[in-house]
Amino acid sequence: MPFQILLNLMIAFLWMMLNGNWTVSGFIVGYVLGIAVLYVVRKFRPEPFYLARVWAVLKLAGLLIRELLISSFEVIGHILRPKLKMRPGIFEYRTQLSSDWEVTILSCMICLTPGTLTLEVSDDNQTLYIHALDISNVEEMSGKIRSTFEKAIMEVTRS
Repeated sequence: MPFQILLNLMIAFLWMMLNGNWTVSGFIVGYVLGIAVLYVVRKFRPEPFYLARVWAVLKLAGLLIRELLISSFEVIGHILRPKLKMRPGIFEYRTQLSSDWEVTILSCMICLTPGTLTLEVSDDNQTLYIHALDISNVEEMSGKIRSTFEKAIMEVTRS
């Protein structure tokens, strides 16, 4: 991936040099041209196209923002209710992520989401102990984490 980014930048600067256009618009045109060239020759390179990973990172960031907004409104709803109908609790979550980096990102994303907090990660990095503000169904909450955060983290780290 770093090689593709460097090659794309070199194509952009080469384009600017050949055209004698040293402006931002000339760089953007050259960069887009470089993306097109790299996309065409991607079949001859062993590593995957680098914009696929960039797109996965953007999707992960969008997912985090969406989950932050949804959970923030859920917490506000709990606060504004005259009678609290929360069922706080701690549950054990078994993750499919393997590397330390992946588990750290998952636990940080869980901590950043209002209403949930990662209390501890087991020694083997396979189990997270999570406190949630409202646990109606542990399997549903685990499935939601697995289908959103964990899936998006795997898309970023395992290309």
